[in-house]
Amino acid sequence: MSHAAPRGLRRLAFGGDYNPEQWPEEVWREDVALMREAGVTMVSVGIFSWARLEPREGSLDFGWLDRLLDLLHAGGIRVDLGTPTVVPPAWFYRAHPEALPVSREGVTYEFGSRGAICHSSPAYQEAAARITRALAERYGDHPALAMWHVHNEYGVPVLECYCATSAAHFRRWLAERHGTLEALNDAWGTTFWGQAYGDWEEIQPPRATPTVANPAQRLDFARFASDSALANFRRERDLLRELSPGVPVTTNFMVSPTQCDSVDYWAWGGEVDLVTNDHYLVAEEDRNHVNLAMAADLSRSVGGGRPWLLLEHSTSAVNWQPRGIAKAPGEMARNSLAHVARGSDGAMFFQWRASRFGAEKFHSAMLPHAGTDSRIWREVVELGADLGRLADVRGTRTVADVAVAWDWQSWWAQKLEWRPSQDLDTRERAEAYYAALFDRHLTVDFAHPDAAGSAGHPLVVVPALYLATAAAGAALSRYVADGGTLLVSYFSGIVDEHDAVHPGPHPGALREVLGLRVEEFQPLRAGQEVRIDGPDGARLRGDVWAETLLLDGAEPVWRYADGPAAGGPAVTRHAYGRGAAWYVSTRLDRADLDPVLAAAAADAGLASRDDLPHDVEVVRRTGETGTFVFVINHTGAEAKVPLASPGTELLTGTRADARLAVPAGAVRVVRLDD
Repeated sequence: MSHAAPRGLRRLAFGGDYNPEQWPEEVWREDVALMREAGVTMVSVGIFSWARLEPREGSLDFGWLDRLLDLLHAGGIRVDLGTPTVVPPAWFYRAHPEALPVSREGVTYEFGSRGAICHSSPAYQEAAARITRALAERYGDHPALAMWHVHNEYGVPVLECYCATSAAHFRRWLAERHGTLEALNDAWGTTFWGQAYGDWEEIQPPRATPTVANPAQRLDFARFASDSALANFRRERDLLRELSPGVPVTTNFMVSPTQCDSVDYWAWGGEVDLVTNDHYLVAEEDRNHVNLAMAADLSRSVGGGRPWLLLEHSTSAVNWQPRGIAKAPGEMARNSLAHVARGSDGAMFFQWRASRFGAEKFHSAMLPHAGTDSRIWREVVELGADLGRLADVRGTRTVADVAVAWDWQSWWAQKLEWRPSQDLDTRERAEAYYAALFDRHLTVDFAHPDAAGSAGHPLVVVPALYLATAAAGAALSRYVADGGTLLVSYFSGIVDEHDAVHPGPHPGALREVLGLRVEEFQPLRAGQEVRIDGPDGARLRGDVWAETLLLDGAEPVWRYADGPAAGGPAVTRHAYGRGAAWYVSTRLDRADLDPVLAAAAADAGLASRDDLPHDVEVVRRTGETGTFVFVINHTGAEAKVPLASPGTELLTGTRADARLAVPAGAVRVVRLDD
């Protein structure tokens, strides 16, 4: 997939979701004038407008949308035009109540919110295709059209449906995936608890059961749900490509592990013409800019490293978290430019004008309830001007230092019931290792485990890979044998793609490259800690987990000083081929991860960046238009950052020498001379 930018856009995208159907038409002209004042270049339109476009089945009303698109075009504002298939109208559900999704417990979700969709429903698929075709035929060559926006946030708020229609679809999906019942029974291990199937019609979705359901069945159903939604996206996408050739087609992802865990974005990334993502800070989280950086790096990575687009974030508070914490002055600009630093070709928001009614009326917007005489509006206008100064960044690529292996399917598998400890948490480990890398000023590319070493990064980190296929194990082994450095955390390499334990001792698929065997898991009690002694008297503390390790070539670097594995190795290094593989068998917090990560990074030949201040991001984008260094100061004090060469600071227009001063809470972007 080649990178496809929004058609006709010559600057970074800046704007947001625009829902004019919530306002009388006399407001629209005011909106366009204010958009021009703010420097808006693109808005997303029509995402929730099915009932307005088709008020009765087969009766289409495009007049209002004609007038709106013409008005936006006259104002020089590009349009990301949505297919409204996330919100079928009330008349549709009255005619097709079977299209409503059913929970695992058998509860039918009703109309009155959004995303109440059974993705296996033929009635939904047909109706979605009809409205998509009608939109494409009418607006496919409209001069304002920049790109198509299919649906909205697949997987949010619900993806899986357990109704009878989904059950029949699931059986067809299983037959295609496994081929025969014998193969399915073998993959699912149905000899356990007498679960063998003799006929396809005996198989049901993994609905609520008296005790734990078959984990392989649960895992396949999660795959099926993601694939079913993807098939519906493809159906709309292919119609749009046929009827509106040359216009990019996308859908907005939510790749942050804090926001959507039901979609396998590795499977989706190659299906869109441009990866777009929605991201919202966890407002009360300590150092939430780290989570933002992680989401941005993951968005870039599912698109293969190409530029992507932040299609939604917030100007200030959101109203669906426990507490709507407002962003501090300058925080919106830092958030926006941090996404741009990590590959986004713009910064879009939900939404343009704050709603007066509905579920999100207390959600912040570019034009807030306070109007234009407000801090938020003034910051929006300032941000629009700043993004205008960064037009040459568009199309360049972010430069990464290390790779992190991440797999949504492994996460799904580890979250299932009856694991050795309820404290095992894939997301927590990924965030902890990412934070440790962030604090060492290392920019991350995420990668599917099968390809984590293929891009030639000197260091690959595996923070949690419970499900590791034989192919992933072989790929990581080749990477180390060819000279790479691998750092693996505990409870990785344990099961295959069917959630079956790999033959032989743990860690299964990674046993050879790590040069060790796990004789026994040693989960720790709630609140229990273990001491770990290392080189030169260094001492670390672990919690949640420990392991009894037997070494088959690996060497101990840190040892357990107490606890159930006392005296045994805790952190090991294995020289393998021309590289080395490190293993961490306990949970270390972010601070205690640092010396282990420092040792692995030194092994990989990565230079220390101790001269860079804490909580100051330094990220590079490079391409035909030059090399751009983004420096984002998240602290309350001025920061001074060394530059590889002098350049021009684009936001202020000043020269930057070998040492750049960045005020507290500010962002600077330097185009290097060399």
